[in-house]
Amino acid sequence: QVQLVESGGGMVQAGGSLRLSCAASGNIVSINNMGWYRQAPGKQRELVASITRSITYGSRPNYADSVKGRFSISRDNAKNTVSLQMNSLKAEDTAVYYCNVNGVLLTTHYSGKDYWGEGTLVTVSS
Repeated sequence: QVQLVESGGGMVQAGGSLRLSCAASGNIVSINNMGWYRQAPGKQRELVASITRSITYGSRPNYADSVKGRFSISRDNAKNTVSLQMNSLKAEDTAVYYCNVNGVLLTTHYSGKDYWGEGTLVTVSS
């Protein structure tokens, strides 16, 4: 019903920047929550940043403490895309990054399911 395609991962030196993008496709009318998670080797998947669509307040971002001030999440509701600008990258940011969306209004019904991308690897060398 919903497909997510990520792009923008790669290798960068510490202090560098990368931008991740995720495009959602399918019979989508609107998406409530869009975000990025990451999973480092031997660790659990964790939330990096999310952004909620709010008619009243506009898009509201949320960040993990470890990335506040360095990462910035944005979304384009017309294109159903979410991006993550990552600056001042550190070795500990190395992980597979996953795009996530939930609260999707489809043309046929509302879906509360979590949808995940396949992941894109970010490697930060120190």
